Amino acid sequence: MNFNLNSEQQMLQDSVRRFVTKACSFENRMAQIKAGPSASARNWRAFAENGWLAAALPESYGGLGGTVVDNVLIGMELGRGLVSDPFVGLGVLAAQTLAACATDAQKEALLPRLAEGTLRIALACSEPDARGNPARVKTKAVPHAGGYALHGHKTLVVGAPAADMLLVSARIDGAGGDAGRVTLFLVEAGSAGLTQRALPLHDGTWAADVLLDGVQVSADARVGYGGDGLPALRLGLAHAVAAQSAELIGAMEAAIEATSGYLKVRKQFGVQIGSFQALQHRMADMAAEMELARSMLFALLAAFEGGDETALQYTASACKAFVCRAAKNVCGQAIQLHGGIGMTEEYAIGHYFKRAVVADLVFGSSDQHEAACAAALERALT
Repeated sequence: MNFNLNSEQQMLQDSVRRFVTKACSFENRMAQIKAGPSASARNWRAFAENGWLAAALPESYGGLGGTVVDNVLIGMELGRGLVSDPFVGLGVLAAQTLAACATDAQKEALLPRLAEGTLRIALACSEPDARGNPARVKTKAVPHAGGYALHGHKTLVVGAPAADMLLVSARIDGAGGDAGRVTLFLVEAGSAGLTQRALPLHDGTWAADVLLDGVQVSADARVGYGGDGLPALRLGLAHAVAAQSAELIGAMEAAIEATSGYLKVRKQFGVQIGSFQALQHRMADMAAEMELARSMLFALLAAFEGGDETALQYTASACKAFVCRAAKNVCGQAIQLHGGIGMTEEYAIGHYFKRAVVADLVFGSSDQHEAACAAALERALT
């Protein structure tokens, strides 16, 4: 794997950092959060105009032909700036899932609009009993009048309050050749029978609980050629884990930088507390854990290049578990080193910890992904 950025990737990273510095101050973030779910994607047009939504989409469908690395670079800078727009949920997860399984006609109709920012789609695949496993799907798609009727309950649909459509996973009911298979359906956010309950998350971002009570969709709403929903879901989630891990590494970088600066100016007993060896050791441990997390992300990026689906899923779970735990620890230590001011809502450092806590709970928790890794190792040894 090449660890060096090419000139285009470096320019992409620089452009995101400039935008975040200029337009996404902590004050702007707090105002966006207070404005509620209607403002949860306030910067989406800017994301599209800068080409970030198109970065990893195929050129033949309005994208820039980049790779997962491009989304990682964007995510890392957004994480440093605590940007609350649902880039991972809408710009990565749903887009990459669609790109993996949609028909050519569906890609032509949808991907250019996603790249332009004129269409936002949220992926609804998590369910109350799923425990982070996209294969555990109880939502049913009952064939009905030339289409399907969807019945089920989806939880923690990231970015749904800002989405125009939902990409819903369901198992086809009946006795046909596709019966029981996980299939994806496109559903308009305002469809009859679909109820959303907006959920404010701890870090200021938004998700939704979604109830589907006989939602009618046409046969054309079925995504792909049939039976290919689960592999696409797993690939899309691996892309989301990579981008989310990058956000958390960016958050850790910013938290460490802020804490280092604070230790240099805060005085106790007439000296800078950063001169105390015990606190220096803590900072060193935080930096080491961040670099280990970065290495796990590199391992995941290498797995994308390897082309082995089983290895990719295992590495994605390992990356999710390690990076989320590292981020919670590093950002939690940053609060402790700041003391009381680190606990205040008006000071940014605590918000990095909130981001880490929420990240651990979406797309499957670190405990669930660790269990998936253990199960994979057990299968390999038996």
